[in-house]
Amino acid sequence: MPNVPRFFALLPALAAAMLLAAPAPAGDGMPEGQAEADYHAWLARSPAARAQVLAFRQFLEMQKLDDVLPTWQLVRTATMWRECSGPRFEAAPFAEWQHIATTLRFVRNHVEPVVGPVEALSGYRNAALNRCSGGSPASAHRHFHALDLTPLRPIARDGMIRSLCAIHRFRGAGYDVGLGFYSGRRFHVDSRGFRKWGSDGKSATSPCIV
Repeated sequence: MPNVPRFFALLPALAAAMLLAAPAPAGDGMPEGQAEADYHAWLARSPAARAQVLAFRQFLEMQKLDDVLPTWQLVRTATMWRECSGPRFEAAPFAEWQHIATTLRFVRNHVEPVVGPVEALSGYRNAALNRCSGGSPASAHRHFHALDLTPLRPIARDGMIRSLCAIHRFRGAGYDVGLGFYSGRRFHVDSRGFRKWGSDGKSATSPCIV
C-alpha cells in the first residue's frame, strides 16, 4: 500500500515541477520579454516567485477560475516593463487576489462568449511600475482589479467594441466592471466600478453608445 502521508508531503514539489513544465508555442502579438518561455525562466531563477505563483494557482483552483486564463499571463505586469526597469512578471499580494477573481468571472461569463478566447497582456503593477508606465495613481491595476486583454481570434475592432459595449451595458453593473479601449484591439476590464472610457482615459470619448 502506498505511503499516503509521504505522498501528500510530496504534493508541493510535484506542483512546482508542473509550473516548470515545457512551455507551449508562443502566440502572436505577445509583449516583448513576457512570453511563456520568459515566465518559466523567471520561475526557475526564483524559488520565492515559484512559491507565490503556486499559492496563487491554488487560490484560482479553489475559486474554480484556473481555466479562464493561463497563470503566466495573469502575472504579466506592464508592456513597458523594460523601459521602466521593472519586473516583467510579478504575483500580486495575497490581499488583492479576490479582486481579480471577480474580473475573471466577468471575462469567463461574458467577455469570452462574445469575442472568443482572449489573452491577458497586463495585470498587477506595483506602484513604481504603474507610475512609470503612465498609469494613474488610482489605476485599477495597482490592486489587481484589472486586466488588459486582446482577442485571440480574428475580429474587427468595430465588431469587438460593439460586442463588449453591449455586454458591459447589460451585465457590467452586476460585476462593477470598468471597460476601456486602447488603440487596435487592446481593451481593459476591471471590477472596481461600473464605468467606461475611451483611449484618452475619459468617459466622454468611450465608443460605447447608450
